[in-house]
Amino acid sequence: MTEKEFQIRLADLKAEYEALISRKNEPIFESHNLYVRYKYPILTAAHAPIFWRFDLDYKTNPHLLQRIGINATFNAGALYKDGRYLMVVRVEGWDRKSFFAVAESPNGIDHWRFWDYPITLPDIDKEETNVYDMRLTAHEDGWIYGIFCSERKDPHAPAGDLSSAVAKAGIVRTKDLIHWERLPDLRSRSQQRNVVLHPEFVNGRYALYTRPQDGFIDAGSGGGIGWALIESMENAEVKEELIIEPRVYHTIKEVKNGEGPAPIKTDKGWLHLAHGVRGCAAGLRYVLYMYMTDLREPWKVIASPGGYFMAPEGEERVGDVSNVLFSNGWIKNEQGEVFIYYASSDTRMHVAVSTVEKLVDYCLNTPADGYRTHASVSTLKTLIDRNMKMMNK
Repeated sequence: MTEKEFQIRLADLKAEYEALISRKNEPIFESHNLYVRYKYPILTAAHAPIFWRFDLDYKTNPHLLQRIGINATFNAGALYKDGRYLMVVRVEGWDRKSFFAVAESPNGIDHWRFWDYPITLPDIDKEETNVYDMRLTAHEDGWIYGIFCSERKDPHAPAGDLSSAVAKAGIVRTKDLIHWERLPDLRSRSQQRNVVLHPEFVNGRYALYTRPQDGFIDAGSGGGIGWALIESMENAEVKEELIIEPRVYHTIKEVKNGEGPAPIKTDKGWLHLAHGVRGCAAGLRYVLYMYMTDLREPWKVIASPGGYFMAPEGEERVGDVSNVLFSNGWIKNEQGEVFIYYASSDTRMHVAVSTVEKLVDYCLNTPADGYRTHASVSTLKTLIDRNMKMMNK
């Protein structure tokens, strides 16, 4: 490739990239009226800046080959700050290592653009191999906290076992999403991969939503989403946990469940978005579901709609880990709109938009799971009877 051909191809790459970034997203009609999905994923591997992937110097890369491969962009924490929609995205390279990077949008739906540099986390543990899935919480103490999964090889794995891992909850805090302070990892009797910080003090202490589990993959004796109060974030330790949202047989959350983003405060209670996992013939199926907790006692569940709130559809079902929806970030803006940022199949990011009013209505007025076929039929017949009376008036 001549230098002229190099410059022409580079110009084409830049034009293609800008066309992708500036593409307007389109809403998709949903008959259930709970939320609006959008046609295009909001972040993909192709959204990674060209100057992350290519050496742009003809002298050192005369064939304009990609030097650093980006495999996926997914499982992003989200924050609304100074009128800007921000995500801390899990970016995975071709080398399977994940890192965090901030992406910004003027409207929360399209024109997402990564900041120039990824986040540089303070390196406090030479055994830490991978980091991912950061939940962001703007806490009333004035800090923005990020809690993420910190993974390392299981030191007790048998010789030759290069898959077994140990998970800890890593903790960082920042004021601007540029400068990050690393705090000691959360101490807990069990492995913790899904830990979320409640945005307010509870009885003068920090509150965490946890997910205790026996192993890196299997929940084992872990009962579901937990609640724990801790004295400080600088020396965080879970001493006691209360399971507030349990796993249940033959439901969408029988294998595992975990808190998604930090809950949203409303005048009726706290809105929660979580993921539920069940086994099926195709493997594990991840869906999103909602519940609400009491405004003053946020460990008490006051509403639990039955079934899933959102499940993978169409191309969302295909990717590196198929049949998966996962969310660890959402944003409520000044107008009461809620932007739900979710990943599909560990590959790409999407957005669905609803409102606080709709989500509260959904939680408070959707029937709970009766846990048996007979209860489901009874609930359905109750609705049919009421509708028949309305139709025959």
